[in-house]
Amino acid sequence: MVYLLGMLLILGYALAQGHLLFNFWKARKKNPKPENIIDLPRVTIQLPIFNEQYVAERLIEAITKIQYPLDKLEVQILDDSTDETQDLIREKIKEFPDFPFVYIHRENRKGFKAGALKEGLEKAKGEFIAIFDADFLPSPDFLQKTIPHFRNPRVGMVQTRWTHINESYSLLTRLQAFALDAHFLIEQVGRNTLGAFINFNGTGGVWRKECILDAGNWEDDTLTEDLDLSYRAQKKGWKFIYRPEIESPAELPPIMSAIKSQQFRWNKGGAECAKKHASSVLQADLPVKTKLHAMAHLFNSSIFLVILTVSLASIAVWWMGFQGYISTKWTQFAGIFLIGFVIIALVYLISYFYSKKGFFKSLLEAVFILPLFLSVSMGMAVHNSQAVWEGLTGKKSPFVRTPKFNLESRKSSLRNNLYLKFPMPATTWVEGFLALIFLVMVILALQSGYYLFLPFHAMLAFGYGLVFFTSFRSYSLGK
Repeated sequence: MVYLLGMLLILGYALAQGHLLFNFWKARKKNPKPENIIDLPRVTIQLPIFNEQYVAERLIEAITKIQYPLDKLEVQILDDSTDETQDLIREKIKEFPDFPFVYIHRENRKGFKAGALKEGLEKAKGEFIAIFDADFLPSPDFLQKTIPHFRNPRVGMVQTRWTHINESYSLLTRLQAFALDAHFLIEQVGRNTLGAFINFNGTGGVWRKECILDAGNWEDDTLTEDLDLSYRAQKKGWKFIYRPEIESPAELPPIMSAIKSQQFRWNKGGAECAKKHASSVLQADLPVKTKLHAMAHLFNSSIFLVILTVSLASIAVWWMGFQGYISTKWTQFAGIFLIGFVIIALVYLISYFYSKKGFFKSLLEAVFILPLFLSVSMGMAVHNSQAVWEGLTGKKSPFVRTPKFNLESRKSSLRNNLYLKFPMPATTWVEGFLALIFLVMVILALQSGYYLFLPFHAMLAFGYGLVFFTSFRSYSLGK
């Protein structure tokens, strides 16, 4: 029953994803081009930075290429750095004496990123606030493409699509790009087309300052201040626009320890926002479809708890089936839940083909990367489940930034990166243990000839094994 309940939840999650895929497909050729705004508004660009010596100068150079009247532009460098990054920034902005940089350095990190954005907002002169994290490289025409979408005074935020500077760096970066493309193509477009709630992704977007203030400003009681503010604003009636054709290039974490740091923050923060907003969304005067997709969105990270439960329960189900305690009719009936995995696979495959802009060229790549992605995603279930559980139960933890690398410049390497100081979590050993357990299950299935769950257990063994190996190797870099 535990196994069937878990599979039912996965099917429900898959059906929600399938609905988003359907709406993405309807909207895929729509590319509205708003009229240009003749009287350009004043814009403030906020750059929240904390100890980013490898990418801060690259970001500043990119910002100076923004095509916008300088008399209507302000760039706030919100620097919370405690290392030499602050000196690098001060020296770098001296190279651009005529550019409207405003350097703001805080002596403490109260509120972390949310606190820095809030403090900067108090001093911001712009009617609109564009935000870029340190690892982003905004295109020169970013503001020219986004600001016209604010002609409607009820539009509170415009989000753009992340693309990837270093997608081809390694297998891990390719897998991350595979996952993020599904979010930025299928999920965001699907929700926006439906009129459902979407979220500001923390960077690569523009806010109307009035919207931020009306929604209660930035708050630091969750690890995903972007998702939190997004829901508060949309509950108050502000309209959000997502434009996938406007690209915001960024760096992907190249090693597992950095990936886990980012995943922990995203998944725990998502669970914290679910706890904070689910009840009020259900009670709000909103269409049923908006409420249902909001629940799927807010509890999205909880799928890892379900995957972990289902994978462990499958061991007992295999044993009961092998002993003859479960009728083959039940196992055949349970096969209906495979529909959910087919839908999820379609979501990722279509986003992959769409982002690569070619079906046949990418088909062989997809055949290789899809099962690998699904295996590694399941292999992250222990780590991400801990994050979700802490978020749902209210356990607090500090905001831990994801280190940036800028490996393409060859000015740094993994070995000499000063920010790889993550202690190896105990869950890494659990991942290694589960890799062995599911490997044993594969061997037992092959020896006994009872092949129930064989592909599933093989993927789990590989996924947990790869996550354990890459985690162990990357955490050793920080020693």
